[in-house]
Amino acid sequence: MTDITPAIREHVEGTELPRRLKERVYDTIEDRDDVTIPEAKDIATAVESQYIDTRVDPLEPVGTVSAQSIGEPGTQMTMNTFHYAGVAEMDVTQGLPRLIELVDARKTPDTPIMTVYLEDEYAEQRERAHEVVWNIEATKILALGDISTNVADMVVQIDLNEDTLQERWPLMDSTTEIAGEIAETIEGSLGVQVTQQGTVLEFGPSEPSYRELLQLVEQLRDIVFKGIEDVSRVVIRREETDEGEEFVLYTEGSAFKKALSIEGVDASRTSCNNIHEVHKTLGIEAAREAIIEETMTTLEEQGLDDVNIRHLMLVADIMTNDGTIQSIGRHGISGNKDSVLARAAFEVTVSHLLDAAIYGESDDLDGVIENVIVGKPVQLGTGDVDLRMGASNSD
Repeated sequence: MTDITPAIREHVEGTELPRRLKERVYDTIEDRDDVTIPEAKDIATAVESQYIDTRVDPLEPVGTVSAQSIGEPGTQMTMNTFHYAGVAEMDVTQGLPRLIELVDARKTPDTPIMTVYLEDEYAEQRERAHEVVWNIEATKILALGDISTNVADMVVQIDLNEDTLQERWPLMDSTTEIAGEIAETIEGSLGVQVTQQGTVLEFGPSEPSYRELLQLVEQLRDIVFKGIEDVSRVVIRREETDEGEEFVLYTEGSAFKKALSIEGVDASRTSCNNIHEVHKTLGIEAAREAIIEETMTTLEEQGLDDVNIRHLMLVADIMTNDGTIQSIGRHGISGNKDSVLARAAFEVTVSHLLDAAIYGESDDLDGVIENVIVGKPVQLGTGDVDLRMGASNSD
């Protein structure tokens, strides 16, 4: 195909295709051995025709069309929380509440989750996958053993389970050594002196006090001895993916940046449903992709996958175009519009009009909303075209 490509290069370069599509045309033709020069030109022409047909016409009200395209199917969405990805033990917000979370750019989702993919032997061997699980899931004292309180001696006793210790610290040989680390963590967190006898730990308040003893027990239950504090549980499943059959982890709670740094985690595929964490960890472009992906997934789960992704891309672009994530609401995009009337039409009408009057703001009537309010033609489509009939000079 090396003799054909130069022959069609001039024709392809003369099209209106962007550089990325031109390269795809070249690659497609070079991958085929039976494409003639006329056929190659027909391919380039057909691609250009499709590209032009999919472009937005000048003066098209893309915002209004996108709002209708997303809003109308939104009326068919459920308000429920469903089990996530077939994992019976986990619930995640879906449907309309999830869509509202996304467009409102909530700082924390109601049900934050991460989907963690693994690398190499961690994805293939259950034992290695569990090593990653214990590095992610927050391990607290109630998972490690039994707690008893001796009021007479003012002592809290912890009887650690040796099997659990070996399971959660597989790289350490001695359970006594593991118990020693747990004792050090307790001393550092609670400021008490811990005595250790094998896997039995004891400690108490510095001065006899029933109230302080109970407070120590409550504080003990909140200490995280291993894993990520924000991740309360991890579910492991064996699934068929693009990489083949492998183990995948689903977490309740999210700490995206910390999870990506754990050995065995495939950072290129691991995802999080908290768009703000994605933004802080991977940047604004990744956050934009996350908004598109999460919105599309939410609609598809409700059987509304016929919404064109370009509408969702427009929403994501508007939310992220200044390098931060803005909500679509009075505290974000709608509240930051230049038009006083457009802001007033959305929410808190009196406040906007009062502030505009106090500060002497003016409205240029450039947008759709403000022109509808005052009864003027909207400056979109035919409403943005001025035609005048010139007087001809008669002899």
